[in-house]
Amino acid sequence: MKKLVILSGAGMSAESGIRTFREAGGLWEEYDVTEVASPMGWAKDRELVLRFYNERRRQLETCKPNAGHYGVAALEKYFDVHVITQNIDNLHERAGSTRVLHLHGELTKARSVAHPELIYDIGYKDIKIGDTCEKGAQLRPHIVWFGEAVPMMDEAMRISSTADIFVVIGSSLNVYPAAGLIEYAPPGASLWLIDPNEVYVPARLNVEVIREKASAGVEILTKRLLHSEGKC
Repeated sequence: MKKLVILSGAGMSAESGIRTFREAGGLWEEYDVTEVASPMGWAKDRELVLRFYNERRRQLETCKPNAGHYGVAALEKYFDVHVITQNIDNLHERAGSTRVLHLHGELTKARSVAHPELIYDIGYKDIKIGDTCEKGAQLRPHIVWFGEAVPMMDEAMRISSTADIFVVIGSSLNVYPAAGLIEYAPPGASLWLIDPNEVYVPARLNVEVIREKASAGVEILTKRLLHSEGKC
């Protein structure tokens, strides 16, 4: 069974009502990134940071996976699918994907500020000032902020380097180091990009582009992959 690696970005969840950050009307128009998504912002105003992510968590509870998420999960019938996501939502898992690596953390988890190995599933509950781990340290969102290391990057590179098929869905390929993962795919891998917007990819890479949103794009991708593999 061929290994299909999917790198998903904000466009993957946009059709589910999850607001993106960079597009027009996105969250960065309302919030300064340094105030709500950086260690400096956390040091300056913990209540603001917690309120920002509490709002995101409440929103996530009301959102549902879209056809793109379900389509990715359905590909597990035919391929060894590994999802590497830049998203902090849990929509891939809720759609049925069984191997999901979160590069930038998970909204439904909290971790200790003093003991980062202590990570807790909190579902859609708020995190408040005074909520602590068992060792007494304040809890923070389990999110990789700007300026912080990406702990799962080595594993993401390892997975990418074993891909037979590598697909980027809804990512601007502007956020590093995640944007560089496509270049870890082996020379013989089949490369695909699904996005309705113009996305820059290095000219040396032979990438098949599907200029659609995630839902329609995954449906087209599935048909083409099954046809090429003689599975339909």
